[in-house]
Amino acid sequence: MDQLIRGYIYTFDCDSKTMFSHSVLLLTLIHCEIIFFFCSDTGVISVQSATYGRTSSQICSFGRPQSQISNTWCSINVPVIYKRCDGLRTCGLNTQGLSTPDPCFGTYKYYTTNYICIPAETSVTCHGGYGYLKCKNGKIQINAANYGRTDKITCSHGRPSEQLQNTNCYSPNALINKCSSSRICNGLENCEVYATHMIFTDPCFGTYKYLVHFSIFFKRVLIVVIIYFKIMYWELNVMFKDI
Repeated sequence: MDQLIRGYIYTFDCDSKTMFSHSVLLLTLIHCEIIFFFCSDTGVISVQSATYGRTSSQICSFGRPQSQISNTWCSINVPVIYKRCDGLRTCGLNTQGLSTPDPCFGTYKYYTTNYICIPAETSVTCHGGYGYLKCKNGKIQINAANYGRTDKITCSHGRPSEQLQNTNCYSPNALINKCSSSRICNGLENCEVYATHMIFTDPCFGTYKYLVHFSIFFKRVLIVVIIYFKIMYWELNVMFKDI
């Protein structure tokens, strides 16, 4: 039931008055129990939508009684998938650990995730350190960020084992608080950020944390539009010049 859709991110260069197109793919994945998706080495995940429920009587229906698959007007958004997967190259989640509210009791439900892979650069700053983002001849756009810990290796040198065990540590406001790196850095050519719980909420006391950014460097971007269409019908790759 997975779908593959071709799309394009369009960026406009003010100096040359040229519209550039960057090819992306929109993928629709259906997850009955385990959520897993990935991008290549040149891209990171950007979740476009994530829902839980049932909108089809055919999906995830094998071995299920009719009473559990007949309600196809059942769907809610799942923000935690955005939070945990945006900006990563691979993302795997056990649906049993998501604690998603039940939108329709008695109906057998599934997760539907739409995502694209976008080109990005990664910056990691250990707790207490300064991170430097630099975009030569362009502007910084931070697509995703987290202050916490998602593995036992990053920023682990010299740290006791007990400070590295919690790898399910996510900051709830790494992108949205008033001092977040995205608010400070977006639109600039150079930026310095400080990795500390004095700026970002401490999501896991006692764990040694780090700040990670996933940034897109646009050259003089005015407009970013994503256009989707089914790859089986047509492909579009337009370059607008001398606007």
